[in-house]
Amino acid sequence: MKVLVTGGAGYLGSITSKALEQSGHTPVLLDSLLVGPRQFTEGRIFYEGDIADRALLSRIVEEHPEIEATIHMAARIVVPESVELPYEYYRDNVAKSLELFDQLEQLGKPRILFSSTASLYALQPAFEVRETDPVDPTSPYARTKRMMEMCLEDISKATSLRAIVLRYFNPIGTDPDLETGYHLKDATHVVPLLAQTALGYRESFTITGTDLPTRDGTGIRDYIHAWDLAKAHVRAVERFDEVIEAEGAPYSYVNIGGGDGVTVKELIAAVERVVGKPVPVTEAPPRPGDAVGAFANADKAAELLGWRTEASLDDAIASALAWGEKRKSVLGYE
Repeated sequence: MKVLVTGGAGYLGSITSKALEQSGHTPVLLDSLLVGPRQFTEGRIFYEGDIADRALLSRIVEEHPEIEATIHMAARIVVPESVELPYEYYRDNVAKSLELFDQLEQLGKPRILFSSTASLYALQPAFEVRETDPVDPTSPYARTKRMMEMCLEDISKATSLRAIVLRYFNPIGTDPDLETGYHLKDATHVVPLLAQTALGYRESFTITGTDLPTRDGTGIRDYIHAWDLAKAHVRAVERFDEVIEAEGAPYSYVNIGGGDGVTVKELIAAVERVVGKPVPVTEAPPRPGDAVGAFANADKAAELLGWRTEASLDDAIASALAWGEKRKSVLGYE
């Protein structure tokens, strides 16, 4: 099938596009290149433009009528930046997505697979979260994701639109061939920062928050290999109608994660284990909007998608480090 991938030039969009190709599907990329690099679109059907451009969406569907679903990954995603630039986050993530959803439904392309986030869950005593647990997003970024979920719920109840929402946790690593990966020049996410420190590009890694209510005082997350995450998107597209039918509703929420929690200190220890040397660290208070964390109960993904993670934490870290060494040859910077 053909699948429209918004944000297809981004980190996860490009890896998911490759996973689609390896499963015999054809991704059609739509990206503004605000963040994603043009290099990640090479060799693929690509439209440069805005997700809210209704005329462009109409042209894409006219030129590719075989599109059977849309994977919506285009979004601003940096938590501290969302605190500083809330208007831009609500405009780009929420208002523009509304235009996308409505136009796709009008064009007769009602299947939406939405990449959401696990950072919107309310803090749970044991940190494990299920799809039915309460939400309490703590940053403008997370609130935009929750707003988009609510929009999809309401629109799907009133129209032909159908939505599967993947709430996923912290992706790390890249595709098996190291063709694409984390591309932000000034890294903001924990594993790219750790990888740059381990490779000597940074003097030290900063642990933000050391007195949190976890087993060692640092934030807890569920890290997942980006290739496993990409394959989850492929499986959800392939089983889209089955999932909606099984849900008994026009929308479905599915956690995508490894199913176990790893603290920041435990993650640092894993990186040190993979590279075989210590990683210099400093400590600082939590950043604005940071959540204590959570990890997934992924039973629903196993039941509805036939999916579970395959790669280990060490596999994912090794992949991230390998990309960190290669990305200058791809993107021109370390």
